[in-house]
Amino acid sequence: MIGCQILQRKRAVDLALARQFLQIPVANVSDCMSRMTAGGHKIRAMHDGTAMAGPALTIKCRPGDNLMLHKALKIAQPGDVIVVDAGGDLTNAITGEIMVGEAKLKGYAGMVINGAIRDSDVIARDHFPVFAAGVTHRGPYKDGPGEINVPIAIDGMVIHPGDLVIGDADGILCVPYEQAQELLQAAREKQVIEARMIEEIASGTYDHQWVDDTLKRIGCHIER
Repeated sequence: MIGCQILQRKRAVDLALARQFLQIPVANVSDCMSRMTAGGHKIRAMHDGTAMAGPALTIKCRPGDNLMLHKALKIAQPGDVIVVDAGGDLTNAITGEIMVGEAKLKGYAGMVINGAIRDSDVIARDHFPVFAAGVTHRGPYKDGPGEINVPIAIDGMVIHPGDLVIGDADGILCVPYEQAQELLQAAREKQVIEARMIEEIASGTYDHQWVDDTLKRIGCHIER
């Protein structure tokens, strides 16, 4: 039944491929996706900022209710990123120290909560990746309904089960399953370019001519 169902994930990005993204800033991958995709500024790292990458196990739940998250913790695979769309509601926490501890123990790659967490002081000191929209001490309900392994969206960013989800101190990003390998190569190439730029800036040889060329192209008046 739509709104209350648990489905099987049909495919998932390879863990070996996913883990290669741990060495690449989310911002670089975002640039390679034309800066058109983002999980929104509200979803922030609640942990110590350790990078995250893994295939998504998606959950759509009623705001303030975490029944399906409890189920997901039982069926997820090591390396998975558990992504919960709780509607962005911050009234009740969807997870806290106990459930995060279980996810860490089982070898999951991280958790993304489009909603609130609690026990934020404990989570903040840990390296296990937890991203969320806010914090509240009020606990969740556990009545459902909800769905597991269905397409979800966070601030317009669509996440399908098995897509690659990455995160660092700048936020989270979904890389579509079919494009993960291509974007890995593109992001690596961008890293090389940025490293060269940093070296040129440090040595005073960086060419800023592109700035004046762009101003000329857009017809900007520059008083002399």
